[in-house]
Amino acid sequence: MDAHLDTVAGTVSAYVGRVGAPPTWHRLADATHYAASTMKVGVLVALHRAAEAGRLDLDAPIPVRNAFDSALPGAPTFACAQHYDNDDAVWERVGGTASLRWLAQRMIVRSSNLATNICIGQVGLPAVAEVWALAGARHSVTGRGIEDFAAREAGITNLVTAADLAALLGGLALGAQRPGPLASPAACAAMLDVLVAQEHREDLAAGLPEGTRIAHKNGWVRGVRHGAGVVFPDDAPPYAIVMCTTTDLADGGPDGEGDEDDACRLIAKVSAQVWAARHDLAD
Repeated sequence: MDAHLDTVAGTVSAYVGRVGAPPTWHRLADATHYAASTMKVGVLVALHRAAEAGRLDLDAPIPVRNAFDSALPGAPTFACAQHYDNDDAVWERVGGTASLRWLAQRMIVRSSNLATNICIGQVGLPAVAEVWALAGARHSVTGRGIEDFAAREAGITNLVTAADLAALLGGLALGAQRPGPLASPAACAAMLDVLVAQEHREDLAAGLPEGTRIAHKNGWVRGVRHGAGVVFPDDAPPYAIVMCTTTDLADGGPDGEGDEDDACRLIAKVSAQVWAARHDLAD
């Protein structure tokens, strides 16, 4: 895999290992990438932690509004663009209400940006930073909401590494089995169920046999395609697999369309190879 990835223009990071064990294979696993929508996993965990602490009620209705405070002090409020989102169902609720549990699900399964910013507004960015710290992440940062362009221009950004995403998702898988730092076993299991329901399945999941259980989140913007998940084979222990790609494969091209399918195929190919070696991963 390294020999093949060496031929890819850009930075391709990877982390593969059984949950709770050292990685069997890693490649530039501490290199930082723009997070795209993978940062939404940290927001999901922060919401459940706040609910367990009694600070939020995930089932209480809250207003669905498209106006958010910028992470840059003194900047005006900002809004999301519907054409840049992936979920009209959330936009249909604007001006009405929805539960945080429903919004959190749409944030993951459809990768809704509007739902994400509403959730961040309820839980706060410091709570997301705490999630990264509890997971043992070393380099990942969630500094702003989605489409907060004033903050982006000021250098406030969202970063992830393959190793940090593996630590976060692996922590949820372990936390569902026994008490851990992220949340209770029941909450971790509930979050895994949301991640399993992910509807964007064109990268990591595409490399697995049909019906294989994978709790995952992907992310993409121009020049970036990531896939991060935990796979639960019926015949082997669960393993974490993360691919972070900042390459020319998804650069959008001169017409803005690009061939993002190439990046998805690359991630799916690695996912298939890891699946074939699932019995040989280190304990």
